[in-house]
Amino acid sequence: MGRHLLFLFLLLAPLGLVAQKITVEQYIDTYKDIAMREMKDHKIPASITLAQGILESGAGNSALARDAKNHFGIKCHKGWTGKTYIMDDDEKNECFRKYKNAEDSFVDHSLFLTGRSRYAGLFELDIMDYEGWAKGLKAAGYATNPKYAQLLIDRIRLYELYKYDQIAMGLLTEEEAKAEMLADGTEELMEEIDLLELAYSPTDRSVFELVDMTAEKRFIYENNKVRFVFAKEGETPEGMAREFGIKLKKFCRYNCIKHPEAVTFHSGDVVYLESLRKRNWKAKAHIVTEGETVRDVALRYAVRPEKILKKNKLQEGTRLKKGQKLKLR
Repeated sequence: MGRHLLFLFLLLAPLGLVAQKITVEQYIDTYKDIAMREMKDHKIPASITLAQGILESGAGNSALARDAKNHFGIKCHKGWTGKTYIMDDDEKNECFRKYKNAEDSFVDHSLFLTGRSRYAGLFELDIMDYEGWAKGLKAAGYATNPKYAQLLIDRIRLYELYKYDQIAMGLLTEEEAKAEMLADGTEELMEEIDLLELAYSPTDRSVFELVDMTAEKRFIYENNKVRFVFAKEGETPEGMAREFGIKLKKFCRYNCIKHPEAVTFHSGDVVYLESLRKRNWKAKAHIVTEGETVRDVALRYAVRPEKILKKNKLQEGTRLKKGQKLKLR
């Protein structure tokens, strides 16, 4: 018993020592110059580099970014001779590249894309076409998440990362970009909204609190005080409900699923094991991105969809508009 308690303590102790999280805005300000330099040197849009860094590293807050300085989730792959970092991802104990500093990670990200034939088609695109690049990365297999391209595009639009492409190419000065952001209210908007960056891919999972581990050694996390696990590729609602001893009807209610027979989870999907909350304890509001639904927002913030509708005086079935502000508490 003593050994088991000691193991649990050693496993959970680091959670209380996590450094204060940096914001997305701080991340952008820290690495924008490197991203623009890499755009000039390797012809990869700065907007894409920054968006990938934000998404893959949880804006620099993931364990992989903090401990291994790996901001792009790049695994060791054949031929890697540098230092390594071992962590669970799609499979247990996977090997990731470890760098001396974050800048080395950005440089290696450029070399990774330019040095592999699978990404060659990207460099035939217009360097200002960030949407084409985002979709091309997904099509080339950079990430397994089916939403990967849209997640990059959403971040580029929300934080106006495309302006760094324009600056890098000499089409806009930083002073002009700053003035435009102030004119359209983007900077104030980003300061006003407390965005909760929910992990859509396994490499982001360390931003959540680890609270338990099942007998099968499957980690359980919390989002907004709601316990959840990350799905494995191909899992189904019926199978997961059975694994965790939850009645299928309840499981579907927890995850806002109406037709479980038509659902197959992808690696990294967040799957809740208990009821969502009436409000979010961290984020006050959410700004809707292109194509988002109330269900998407509910699952992102672990807030019941009917409560989001009520707080915002919306009817069920209401189609959300891009830029719309939703109260979460």
